[in-house]
Amino acid sequence: MAVLGRKIGPRRAALTGGILGTFPDLDVFLTPEDPIEAFVQHRGWTHSLFVHAALTPIIGEVVRLLFNALRRERVFAWSAVFLCLATHAVLDAVTIYGTRLFWPFWTDPVSMGSIFIIDPLYTLPLLVAMVWAFCLRGWTPRYCKALTVCLGLTVAYLGWTLLAQQMIGSRAVALLAGKNITPDRLIATPTPFNTALWRVIAVDGDRNYNLYIPVFGGTERATLYAYDRDPQLEACSAEDTRIAKVVRFSRGFYRLMVRDGEVILADLRMGLTPNYAFRFVLGRLEAGRLFPAPARRLKGRGNIAEDLDWLLANLRGIPATRLAEASAKVGPTRFAAVASTDDRPKRAC
Repeated sequence: MAVLGRKIGPRRAALTGGILGTFPDLDVFLTPEDPIEAFVQHRGWTHSLFVHAALTPIIGEVVRLLFNALRRERVFAWSAVFLCLATHAVLDAVTIYGTRLFWPFWTDPVSMGSIFIIDPLYTLPLLVAMVWAFCLRGWTPRYCKALTVCLGLTVAYLGWTLLAQQMIGSRAVALLAGKNITPDRLIATPTPFNTALWRVIAVDGDRNYNLYIPVFGGTERATLYAYDRDPQLEACSAEDTRIAKVVRFSRGFYRLMVRDGEVILADLRMGLTPNYAFRFVLGRLEAGRLFPAPARRLKGRGNIAEDLDWLLANLRGIPATRLAEASAKVGPTRFAAVASTDDRPKRAC
């Protein structure tokens, strides 16, 4: 709307931008049937800035043919097309899932993880601008000012998320050091729908931790949960190449678990423990050996009402214990914690 609105009107600009903005996600029709392959390949080449640059002249010419006001505005039309495609990919890169911005020259996803995939504070200004655009018959100076304000708010909010992420990360390092924990890797990502309460995931040898820290308030409001990782289970499964794919995609934030005899591989970064958003059954564990089976993705988000109560309590400044992780909570004066009964890996080999 900001680029094309003056030329073709706010309604047409909003509709055109919305359609162009969905193009990178057309890769959902190209994903393989295997759930792990689909997981690691999503947001692939269709999100690459280099692919966007290559496709811009083709799509740009189509846009020029559709609107008379753009027939003599080739550079203008091409620029608008590229911005619609590229901003989609860049916004995806700010989420924890990430996207392959620089494919094919850099095939790993860029993943900042500073904003949840759905954040009302980011979305609302854009939603207001879009709805307003469809209510207008023509471009007006008043709408131009409002659109500028809306875009400014969203950009400022993204900047805030990156700043908050750095603040939380530094605070987490200090808090963990106070419990004699020096993690091998650590990442801070916001809890659902907000940037006021953050989850810090730390991996330290045979353990991984969830540390929930509010942006506002003292360290006494932080809560820590510890989980055992079983190196013997990893040794039993080392020959399964599917694990290596998830390890690389998750940047080492993964976990192997055994539940009801099934070996489960999870990306720790997405979803809340133990109902991670991406959990895959690899096969069965029998006599200390992994017997592979076609990968199967596990679904289920746990008790949503319970988690919502926990989230709202923490946002109000009440350091509530998350019931789904209660058995893994580390008390304020003790270091040792027992892994959650429902999420504890069992010894193998």
